[in-house]
Parts: sequence; C-alpha cells; structure tokens
Amino acid sequence: MRDAIIVAAICFGLFVFWSTQAMLAGFPAAEFSDADNVFGMALEIALGGCALWYLHVRKFDTRSLYPRPQWGGAAQGAGLYAVALLLGWLAAMPFAGDDGEPAMVAFSFANVSLASTVAFAMVNGVFEEVFLLGVLLRGLKGHGVVFAAGFSLLVRLLYHLYQGPAGVIAVLVFGLVLTVFYLRTGRLWPVVFAHILGDIVPVAWSDA
Repeated sequence: MRDAIIVAAICFGLFVFWSTQAMLAGFPAAEFSDADNVFGMALEIALGGCALWYLHVRKFDTRSLYPRPQWGGAAQGAGLYAVALLLGWLAAMPFAGDDGEPAMVAFSFANVSLASTVAFAMVNGVFEEVFLLGVLLRGLKGHGVVFAAGFSLLVRLLYHLYQGPAGVIAVLVFGLVLTVFYLRTGRLWPVVFAHILGDIVPVAWSDA
C-alpha cells in the first residue's frame, strides 16, 4: 500500500493539486497550445522516469509495464474507446444544458496542431494507463480487486476534477471501462490505445 501511495503521489500529485485549484476557482475554461503539450510531455516523462526508478529499487517487475503494440490490440482499443465514449455521454446526460448536451467545461484547441496532439496523446496515454492500471491496480490486487480498482479510479477522478461534474462522470465511466477490460485480460496496449484516441479525437473533432 505504501508503494502505491508513493507512486500515485509522484505521478499524479501535482496534477491533483492543479485540478483542485481549478475546481475551487469554479472550473474556468482552458485554452491549450503546442507549448502546453510539449510541457505536458516533458513533465510526464520526468515524473514517469522517477516513478520507474522507485519501482525498480522496490524490485517491481518494470519490464511488464511496457505496452506491446499490435494491430489487434489497437482494434480492441478503438472498440473500448467507442463503448466508453457512449456510456460516458449517457452517464453525463443528467448534467445536460439547454441544448440537450452534457454541460462540459469549455476547452479551446484553436492553437494546438494535430502533430503535437498526437505526440502528447501517445505520451499521456502510456503514462496514465501504465501507472493507474499497470502499477496501482495490479499492485493493489492483493488487497482485493474492488479496493484496487477503487483506488485507481479515485486517483483518476481526482486529477480530472478540473473538467467539472459532467466531465468527471465521463472520465469515471471511461476509467471503469478500461479497468474492467484490464482486469479481465491483463493487457495494457488496448487500454493505452483507447486513451490515446480519447486525447486525439476531441481535438480533431473541434477542428472539423
């Protein structure tokens, strides 16, 4: 349990702090840029490196954390993304605005290129799912599957608070779909690919 808390603090503590600040500020709109993506990638690579070093010292099997890309797994990931997107949208509908759509925090991607979006999505998808599922969920299964899944989902929820109530519900459903798949298969690549799509599609759709 101690290792899980330390890894969660290393990887997600700063993001939880920033997300909590945004929540306390009333969920302000956010504008993203290529510079933000570069900063995000650099930060996650640095934090991930620190966490991997800690896990190595603690004799954790870090080699098992590296996703193995396969076309079949990518297809499964696309299916996972589609299911999670639909279920998340349905779950967020109680927060619908006057237009009948879930009231989400406004994000602007006008200053973000597709190239930096794809690069960030690849880093972010690996970073989040490797540590949320490959480390926290798997590492805590000895305390019970429900506890392990709950802890992982709680961390995921806390650093997405900035997205507002509807966004958090959608993220929670998304995380639950990926968690169930990982528990059943133990495979990281499909959930990583689903997350990558989850980062790319909203930006590409906003430009459509």
